[in-house]
Amino acid sequence: MLILGIDPGTAITGYGFVEENERGELRSVAHGAIETPAGMPMEERLHLLYDELTQLILLHRPQSGAVEKLFFRRNVTTAISVGQARGVILLAMVQNGVKLKEYTPMQIKQAVTGWGGAQKQQIQEMVRALLELDEIPKPDDAADALAVAICHIHSQGYNQLLES
Repeated sequence: MLILGIDPGTAITGYGFVEENERGELRSVAHGAIETPAGMPMEERLHLLYDELTQLILLHRPQSGAVEKLFFRRNVTTAISVGQARGVILLAMVQNGVKLKEYTPMQIKQAVTGWGGAQKQQIQEMVRALLELDEIPKPDDAADALAVAICHIHSQGYNQLLES
């Protein structure tokens, strides 16, 4: 089963495709980041994000996907722009037939490291170890997206129970 994980952002959106085989082993199929130029108008950035994500979905054809839920404390302006990016991401996934779930940062940390208060470096190291990679994926947004995909894989049994 191939899962697409997304770490949403307006400037940088991380993506990661993780495959789980019949034995439950995980491997990274592809990962990276969609970057939009800082000076580009927001509507053009969102359009670019939509187009590039749609191309990735059509290329890899994931069976399911997961997106990190929006979490912010202070900067409302950042939250609004990330919210707009999330909307475009959700639209691209739904329009291309990708079933999706959303997870909070704490749920992702818990699923990947076993502790909901894990630090960024701990999560990245666990992503590297779980996917048997030589090094931590770069940029950080790609590592975060792979963590979202791993969270989704680890949560599927629980999600199926909730849906029945």
